[in-house]
Amino acid sequence: MHATISDVIADTAQNSIEAGASRISVSLVEDGRTVAVKIADNGKGMDEATRRRAFDPFYTEPGKHDKRKVGLGLPILRQMCEDCGGALELVSEKGVGTTLSYHFAADNIDLPPMGDVGKMVLTLFNYPGEFELEFTHKKGGEEYTVTRSELSEAVGGLESVEGLSLAGEFLKSQEEALA
Repeated sequence: MHATISDVIADTAQNSIEAGASRISVSLVEDGRTVAVKIADNGKGMDEATRRRAFDPFYTEPGKHDKRKVGLGLPILRQMCEDCGGALELVSEKGVGTTLSYHFAADNIDLPPMGDVGKMVLTLFNYPGEFELEFTHKKGGEEYTVTRSELSEAVGGLESVEGLSLAGEFLKSQEEALA
């Protein structure tokens, strides 16, 4: 089980990066009733047979992970959603991309804590590869949106300690403004 909602978001968004997506959109919405996440990408997508098998814990995409024969991520996430009064939807088309939407009841006693959203975003932005990731966080009546390219440009790149530090401070300030 994931320790925080941020861990869940990082895990599910990482799948988009690994699927070779060049554009990824991650949305986190907290409206007081639900905590909702939507991840959409233009990655390789899945055919119908693969999409159905994605929820089989004894299946993982061939070649995705060396030596791993099971894929527990989506089955565990679906169970987590159901246990927390929510649901999950996976829409995918081979050669087009994938959209994963999931939500939890905000007042459910089993809902994990949110975790450090800013650090999670910074972690996703630092995955290797050529992709654009847009992250939006809405909470109450406030929201912010940041893209990987804009943040990298604003801080002089995410490859240096100074750039990472500045990016982390910026993301932390955006999260604090939502509190």
